Amino acid sequence: MTSRKTSCQAVHHDGFTLIEIMVVVVILGILAALIAPNVINRIDDAQAVKVLQDIRTIESALKLYRLDNFRYPDTEDGLDALVTPPQDPSVRWPAGGYLDRLPKDPWDQPYLYLHPGNQGEYDVYSLGRDGQQGGEGLDADVGNWSID
Repeated sequence: MTSRKTSCQAVHHDGFTLIEIMVVVVILGILAALIAPNVINRIDDAQAVKVLQDIRTIESALKLYRLDNFRYPDTEDGLDALVTPPQDPSVRWPAGGYLDRLPKDPWDQPYLYLHPGNQGEYDVYSLGRDGQQGGEGLDADVGNWSID
């Protein structure tokens, strides 16, 4: 039988110094300061794109409604005419309606509809971030008249 002798060895763990931690925190702060404005601009861009896509979707549904009924919904009926079956039996209604649901703009407001419109045959629009007519940038009104 052989005997084993073990010796106690001191284990030394190296940690980070306060200066090293502070350097890392400063570097992360600089990176955040450079990246954050770009991310915020992307959010604004995404909201603008969502408005345009929603309006195009609503326009497509309105065109299908017109093909079936030879007219667009009145302002009184509004965009609800695309999702709610009509009481009038003379109005044609496809199974499932024209839209599953009415989208809301990125600021959680319903899209507005006028027929006849002020800008064209009909207007579908959002009042923008501020929810009021007029404005600039994200506060500006965006409607089907401003889509290319």
